[in-house]
Amino acid sequence: MKTENRAFASARQGARTLLLMAGIAVAGQASAQSFCVFDPLGAGGDYYSLAKDYQLAAKRWGVNIDLVAYTDDDTLATAFKAGQCDMASMIGMRAREYNLFTGTLDAPGVMENYSEVREAMNLMASPKVAKYMTQGDYEVVGVLPVGAAYSIVNDRKINSLEMAAGHKCAIMQWDKTQKTMADDMHVVAVPTTLTQSGSLFNKGQVDFIVAPLVMYKPLELNRGIGSKGGIIRRPLFEFTMQLVTLHNKFPAAFGQQSREYIDQQVNHALGIIHNNEADVDSRQWIYALHSEVVEWDTAMRGLLAHMVKNDDFDRRMLGILKRIRCTDDVEEPECAPTPAQQQLK
Repeated sequence: MKTENRAFASARQGARTLLLMAGIAVAGQASAQSFCVFDPLGAGGDYYSLAKDYQLAAKRWGVNIDLVAYTDDDTLATAFKAGQCDMASMIGMRAREYNLFTGTLDAPGVMENYSEVREAMNLMASPKVAKYMTQGDYEVVGVLPVGAAYSIVNDRKINSLEMAAGHKCAIMQWDKTQKTMADDMHVVAVPTTLTQSGSLFNKGQVDFIVAPLVMYKPLELNRGIGSKGGIIRRPLFEFTMQLVTLHNKFPAAFGQQSREYIDQQVNHALGIIHNNEADVDSRQWIYALHSEVVEWDTAMRGLLAHMVKNDDFDRRMLGILKRIRCTDDVEEPECAPTPAQQQLK
């Protein structure tokens, strides 16, 4: 009898243990955070692959993450606003709504080359700027480069600011800064989304779009380029991918851990960019004349100053990026010391 009681007690204890383990498993599943990932190629793309590596890294920090792929950035933005994502990777222009400091990285003309991009990305992981990463309920927990934004045209004659005037250009319908740029360039702005801009271009409904070459294959932009068009090899600005979270959904240390991890992936991301640009048929590149580059730089500096007055961009970030540019090229006119600075020498 005693043997039976001991057996019964043991079985009961075993059942309790199983129930407890099941409860822990269910709780663990319930606490998983949803990460909505934008990748033009979906779950088969390079950026989704990076997100899978990130998912493994987050487990080491004690955070479980479920990945959800989005091929359309507009759909992802809607899902994030609706609370369907605890975190989301989005292009920097989208992230500007949640953090103006990091959103300014995608401003026109603020980074001239990938060396400057790498330095800026490294700075985003520094504890020195951590206080700028949270704005309201949101925190930016990582920034990756996506590539230079090039003008992709259906006619090689559209190769300067003067020649672009009067032509139709697709702009993001949610980004007022692109509308300001279009008006300043005297082009006809056609509001759309990033994904739909490719369809408009391929159908000839717009004459050019501005996009990074990560979008070249997914949007089949070679169809719109045809035999007469090309890609102007003069970056207008740099696209970034930014990880934005509802910061109260994550542990306090998560943001800095994430930013430092993402910084370690920047060289990988730059490799993806170089591969995308190398895949382009070399005959499609259109090289701008030096005079046209100077004209563009002058126009963008003036436009940027105007948009800063309207609080479209963050002055602190613009100051940081100017220091990076002037360290990279001290001969730039904007880097010349002011008369007051010269007197102090």
